[in-house]
Amino acid sequence: MSTIHIGVCGWGDHHDLYTQGVKNRDKLSVYASHFPIVEVDSSFYAILPQRNYESWVRETPDRFGFVVKPYQAMTGHQRGSAPVDRRELFRQFEESIQPLVEAGKLKALLFQFPPWFDCTRENVQYVKACRQALAAYPFAVEFRQRSWFNVQFRERTLDFLRTIEAAHVLCDEPQVGNGSVPIVVDVAHPARALVRFHGRNHSGWRDPGEGQNWRDVRYLYRYSEEELAEWVPRIQQIADDADEVCILFNNNSGGDAAFNAKQLADMLGVRPSGLNPRQMELF
Repeated sequence: MSTIHIGVCGWGDHHDLYTQGVKNRDKLSVYASHFPIVEVDSSFYAILPQRNYESWVRETPDRFGFVVKPYQAMTGHQRGSAPVDRRELFRQFEESIQPLVEAGKLKALLFQFPPWFDCTRENVQYVKACRQALAAYPFAVEFRQRSWFNVQFRERTLDFLRTIEAAHVLCDEPQVGNGSVPIVVDVAHPARALVRFHGRNHSGWRDPGEGQNWRDVRYLYRYSEEELAEWVPRIQQIADDADEVCILFNNNSGGDAAFNAKQLADMLGVRPSGLNPRQMELF
């Protein structure tokens, strides 16, 4: 039977999980009393020192898992910046995550490619090179350009992910053009499937508005019970084909991610075990 893990992206913004006065340095430990998995987003903005990961290993229980997003220069997000030594970047990143690897807490490296990373021969080769550079680790790919899943490329994209032994990341997000991908219910790697919920803020997905922080607007959304119910049969379907399903809520802007994550867990009958002791039940 497949194991389903449900969590959220980051652990700092989910205020419903923390009592007043909880310090930032204690939030991960408290978070790990609610959820068995988390996505590390800070690694996207910098290659973190090993001491960060060492601290996170200590603060979480033995069965806790981390999904880590590689540094943005590794996924092509820094357009127009000075050339970088990609081989050295990959080496530094690999070195940084070793505390998670040694503790057995690395669930996956989440390579999220940008909306302009379209389905071309050059980009296919780059994904393959990323996989080869980090061949020793569980690897997941999220595309944000619709061309990968157009009719003529969809099955070839999934076959490509199978060939390089990468998990396919299913996404729930607004359908607003080429910068978003459709829901593709398919498992590319039998060991693991990932699902990420980005919200359905159609108006804010591409244009947050003048003077607005795009992240604050883009991920401002609370799923309804009916919207989450749409995913129950989909998750059950992929759970039949993957040993493990990791579900992450990224609709963080309004404090909705933790609420929706718990809501979906109830719908699926998921009851995580091996969490940190919980001092107070908030939900």
